[in-house]
Amino acid sequence: MQTLLLVEDKESMAQMLRETLEAEGYRIVIARDGAEGIRMLREGDFDLVISDLKLPRKDGIEVLKASKAENPAVPVIMMTAFGTIETAVSAMREGAYDFITKPFDLDHLLLLIKRALETRRLLTENMLLRDELSSKVWGRQIIGKSSAVTDAAQKVRKVAQGKTTVLLLGESGTGKELFARAIHNLSPRHAYPFVPINCAAIPKELLESELFGHEKGSFTGADARKIGKFELADRGTIFLDEIAEMDAGLQTKLLRVLQEEEIERVGGLRPVAIDVRVVAASNKDLEKAVEERTFREDLFYRLNVFPITVPPLRERKDDIPVLVDFFINRYSTELKAPARKISPEALGLLMCYPWKGNVRELENCIERAIILCDGDTILPEHIILSRRLSFESTLQNLPMEGPLEETTKEATRIAETERIVRALKETRGNKTRAAEMLRVSYKTLLTKIKDYGIENY
Repeated sequence: MQTLLLVEDKESMAQMLRETLEAEGYRIVIARDGAEGIRMLREGDFDLVISDLKLPRKDGIEVLKASKAENPAVPVIMMTAFGTIETAVSAMREGAYDFITKPFDLDHLLLLIKRALETRRLLTENMLLRDELSSKVWGRQIIGKSSAVTDAAQKVRKVAQGKTTVLLLGESGTGKELFARAIHNLSPRHAYPFVPINCAAIPKELLESELFGHEKGSFTGADARKIGKFELADRGTIFLDEIAEMDAGLQTKLLRVLQEEEIERVGGLRPVAIDVRVVAASNKDLEKAVEERTFREDLFYRLNVFPITVPPLRERKDDIPVLVDFFINRYSTELKAPARKISPEALGLLMCYPWKGNVRELENCIERAIILCDGDTILPEHIILSRRLSFESTLQNLPMEGPLEETTKEATRIAETERIVRALKETRGNKTRAAEMLRVSYKTLLTKIKDYGIENY
């Protein structure tokens, strides 16, 4: 049961609020003046504080300051019958979650409490996971030593410190959400919510309500006010994945949000100010979508302030051995399986595969292999790929744009990897005999084994 501290000197008001809030399932502790409220804050733990502004002995602002000193994460809602703009600004500047003027609608107060507690839950989860995520995001989850990944990571580090809007571009499965989380976790906003939303996963008629919330009675089925993702992300980061799937009408409203830094709930009568960093992502060519008039040009430029392209796996084959080792360790632990290694033949298959599903497809492949493998080594028969390797798939894996030299270089790498793996298999790992079979020097073979990521034989 969540415990709320109510600081209110009027007996009738205090009892009415106690009965209302206890009926909603909250535990209520009442302080009769500001000094008593401050003492209770120091002696007890509360999930939320509701305080009158005008109180005997110590006023509501002093209660607010004491609450923030004890636990900055606890939201404080201020009440007053003397609701001036100056008073509201003063309370909000000191860290009040929100401000409500007497007389007020009890339903409004209840919704405000639910919103504040939900925001605190998200904040608490982020605080608990912050250290874990920040250690994983570079050391574990975003894995790679290729120049494409390190360049993207360097951009993330540079842009994270500000509020600049970031647009992540790349194919499905490349890990765009991991990059978005990295931007958030490395930013000054890391203690506040990171709120992801997939614009393609929600029906367009519901997406506006999900993003901006709605008021009670604004449409059929709106039985209560709903707080949207932008409000939940206040002072934190919102991640708008698959932004290209947003319809034209909602694009216009999003543009206004980015320009004015305020949202309007569906059916709302007044705008709500927000402080949210926006990170958007798309697996489509947004410039082409602008040309085709399916995406607003002005919104594109609002989002495209700092673009970062997350490279597909086929353009960073050097990362495959590192990713494979990581996923083997992860799923061996998760599935409580013995530690395993991968054979050069199996790794050779992975190196030659086109990976249309990118890192996500590779991860699924390794998880299946861990389940199928009964020994201590993952073999080719444990590698189940969604499409057979063929001459056509090899061609699909080659760069068909840019210099001919790059295409030739990639074709050579694929062919040599396959040939070396076969030679090592035939010689049972004897590199001297494999070098003789391939008619290259022993040193040349060792160099190629290292360069192609098959040195774990």
